Amino acid sequence: MPPDAPSAGGGAPLLTVDALHVAYGGIKALAGVSLEVRKGEIVAMIGANGAGKTTTLRAITGLVRASAGTIRFDGAEIGGLRTPEVIARGISLAPEGRAIFSNLTVRENLELGAWTVRRDKSTPLTATMDKVFALFPRLRERLEQEGGTLSGGEQQMLAIGRAMMSRPRLMLLDEPSLGIAPKLVAQIFASIRQIADEGTTILLVEQNTRLALEVAARAYVLETGEIAMSGESGALRDDPRVREAYLGG
Repeated sequence: MPPDAPSAGGGAPLLTVDALHVAYGGIKALAGVSLEVRKGEIVAMIGANGAGKTTTLRAITGLVRASAGTIRFDGAEIGGLRTPEVIARGISLAPEGRAIFSNLTVRENLELGAWTVRRDKSTPLTATMDKVFALFPRLRERLEQEGGTLSGGEQQMLAIGRAMMSRPRLMLLDEPSLGIAPKLVAQIFASIRQIADEGTTILLVEQNTRLALEVAARAYVLETGEIAMSGESGALRDDPRVREAYLGG
């Protein structure tokens, strides 16, 4: 293993999803998905569009309801909680497409990300914001600029920064490289590594399979709402099935 390769976390499970089923009307989006993310890990979910990756993240955060299965965070069942309650437990989401508030400033977007921890006086809001700026200095430069005027890469930085503002123990990242210039993708993924190194566990959904397997210690391959394969990233990267389907042979 190269010196800078991610290592699998050895801690206890922080997130456990077991036999999760989600349907939209009569269409099954997830058909028994089970996965585990241990404390300190970066774990990736990869697969084709429509495989169920985003639905899994939405179910974890309470944005969609599961018809069966359990979701446990730090040992407690969270499957029936509303999204604000899930966030208050210590989970945040940087969603696909970024979903920033385009008519609000960078500062206002970041402040909204912290609404669940505003009453926590142990760590001032400015201290958390300074951590965001240390990762993404460009956001400090754009602080009073409306979110909708930022470039795609800057909006992705803002989406991740907003997710950081609630001081999560687990961060869910949905397609952070989507529509981003390659130079900024490298910067964003370096920041993801740093966020993990500083103690935040990460579950990553990423269309760029090669990049996902480079940054994550372990990965799950989703196909039509089910886990088709899982394992350490290095082993999956060398698996001929993964290479043929997702890495171009």
